[in-house]
Amino acid sequence: MSDNKVQELAGPMAFSFGDPTPVIDGQGWLDYIECARVDKWYEPPISPTGLAKALRSAVHHESAVHFKVNILASCFKPTKLLSRQAFKQLALDYIVMANAYLEEVTNGFNRTKVYRPSLAKYTRRDQDLEGFWFVQQYLQAYQFENKMFHIRQVDVDQEIYGVPQYMASLQSVFLNENATLFRRKYYLNGSHAGFILYVNDTSQSTDDIEAMRTALKESKGVGNFRNLFMYSPNGKKDGVQVIPISEVAAKDEFSQIKDVTRDDMLAAHRVPPALMGIVPRTNGGFGSIDQAAAAFARNEITPLMSDFESFNDAAGDEIIAFDPYKIEIAIANSVRQ
Repeated sequence: MSDNKVQELAGPMAFSFGDPTPVIDGQGWLDYIECARVDKWYEPPISPTGLAKALRSAVHHESAVHFKVNILASCFKPTKLLSRQAFKQLALDYIVMANAYLEEVTNGFNRTKVYRPSLAKYTRRDQDLEGFWFVQQYLQAYQFENKMFHIRQVDVDQEIYGVPQYMASLQSVFLNENATLFRRKYYLNGSHAGFILYVNDTSQSTDDIEAMRTALKESKGVGNFRNLFMYSPNGKKDGVQVIPISEVAAKDEFSQIKDVTRDDMLAAHRVPPALMGIVPRTNGGFGSIDQAAAAFARNEITPLMSDFESFNDAAGDEIIAFDPYKIEIAIANSVRQ
């Protein structure tokens, strides 16, 4: 956002994660995504803390992120200026936060000694859009004295910070988490009230009914879902009936919710399911895993590599370089043979 278009505010207006909110419904939060001035820096439009928490909310969201990071790190060429471990932190920040920062550390002769990543969760742009700040809660913010380099994923609402490309899938991420938490609570609760045991047989004694009631109560908690036995030699047909009352709750389409939300997450990250270790449920499967990996490398990993190589343009030096994704080499060799 241009400097003359940003209104100075008393507090941040960054988007925080809370109740489910439709994207297109009157004036939603997307209408207010902009970078607010706080103290001497700009706050990101999306809460970095919320993005960090969302990373651990769903299995396939976190797995897809680390899958990309691991591929990039395996192809990265480490140097004295930037280690593989430092690049891995840089890649994780960029994919999760849509921003990545490198600090140029110099020696006493004003020569570059090393480049080190600054955590995107706490790094902020100065109001002049030239300087950078490191801002942590409860700690004194400080401005970087060394030269900083910043890359971001482009956004249509502002040009200060990047916005993750997976934002549209966050509702699915949270729904996936909610389904898992609900299922865990359902099992931990133990008393599921899954049926009504209806007894209208007059041959049953009071002692038998009381024993049956006790057995049902004791089925709660560890050891639940145990079998119950009742003996009724003179009972009549339908004298004892089991009437399900929570069939829908017990079968709340848990698997379907997990599958649909998983597909949304993989679509947002553009990761083929075959590469995530997902077992196909059809005879056709997911096709050739080599072809899926090659397409993923060309359409997703190569553009990410190009983004990181932007640091070279800004620094005027080759800080970051990559080897080709090895699966592409294997396929190329097989084609030649």
